Amino acid sequence: MAKGQLQQQEQPWTILQNRIELDTDMKLTRSGKIALSILVVIIVAAAIGVIVYFVVYGKTPFYYHVTFKLSNVDYDSKFGKPYSQEYIDLNERIVSLVNKTFQASKLRRQYVISHVAKVRQASGKAIVDLVLKFKSCYNNNAAVFRDRARNILLQKLTGDTGSVCIDSSSFKLTGCGRRTKASPGNKIAGGLDSVEGEWPWQASLQQNNIHRCGATLISNNWLLTAAHCFVNAKDPREWSVTFGLLLSDSKLRRSVKNIIVHEKYQYPAHHYDIAVINLSKPVLYTSNVRKVCLPEANYNFPPNSDVVVTGWGSRKTDGTSPDVLQKGIMRIIDTATCNKKEVYDGTITDGMLCAGFLAGRIDACQGDSGGPLVSSDSRGIWFLVGIVSWGDECALPNKPGVYTRVTYYRNWITSKTGL
Repeated sequence: MAKGQLQQQEQPWTILQNRIELDTDMKLTRSGKIALSILVVIIVAAAIGVIVYFVVYGKTPFYYHVTFKLSNVDYDSKFGKPYSQEYIDLNERIVSLVNKTFQASKLRRQYVISHVAKVRQASGKAIVDLVLKFKSCYNNNAAVFRDRARNILLQKLTGDTGSVCIDSSSFKLTGCGRRTKASPGNKIAGGLDSVEGEWPWQASLQQNNIHRCGATLISNNWLLTAAHCFVNAKDPREWSVTFGLLLSDSKLRRSVKNIIVHEKYQYPAHHYDIAVINLSKPVLYTSNVRKVCLPEANYNFPPNSDVVVTGWGSRKTDGTSPDVLQKGIMRIIDTATCNKKEVYDGTITDGMLCAGFLAGRIDACQGDSGGPLVSSDSRGIWFLVGIVSWGDECALPNKPGVYTRVTYYRNWITSKTGL
């Protein structure tokens, strides 16, 4: 009886407890639904954010280099100091004018920013090097886009600006270091084919129509190569330059107007192994023929950076040369390592640079001399790091390729070409 009464007394409590548990389950269910809804909103928002990011920022921007002479501004030595008030004032005048020009044009949505990279002199007047940045637009043809930007800026700058007067004959707008094609690969000695347009600055330097060396297009009428290519053969009439993927089927040929070898170069020494070539007629830039970017003298290419060497040289020491342009992905080797006794025993100077692998495998070889060693920055712009110069055979262990360091000779290049 007592037991039965106890059971009767517990019954209401049990019912209440069940209700509480049921309510709790329902609250948890509602909370779960709310949490799920919040999670969905967060995921959708994140997805939208990613889409917006790639739409707005994910495309590779266009960079253009503009050069012009200021006919109403005499050159001041203080323009050479980026922190001087004279340089700052001139920069503000030019950038303000360029900003207003594009913000009032049909390219206002693509235009991002501009800045004066350098002010130099010619005949006592100021020459301005200006960099323009535009958002990429996949629907636009690059050549058409460039021409539109050029025409908009040229029409404005050569008119009545009220600030600066531009000599229209000096106006140039170009891009550099861009390529239209790319394919994987990691060999040159040993051989791996490039594709058309992958290395549009690569040229074949030919003596009496026979490939002798590589060369690099640095403007529409100047190329950079190695001085040792012209030992006992400096007559421009013997030489020509071709462009294209295949040696047997060049897409463009130019005769040579002038060859300028570094004044201090003396064969067989490896110092000052650099020369510039002036074409008899400028080339017209296309998707498969373009110039590489020249780095400034203070540009730093750190050790272990990825670099690419290209050329039609042989795949191994004393081997046959390919018809298709070859490429190899390597790394810069620091000078201290390259000067070790077991490597090149102190022969690497400040004007030289080593690239490859101490284990060998990948290297430039005979016939690649004078060709480019290039590296791309975070924007996908390619800069000329070195010129194929010398090495102990091809792809041997502890004998990486040695290249003429372009930054070391940057002022010399400017003195000969004006670039």
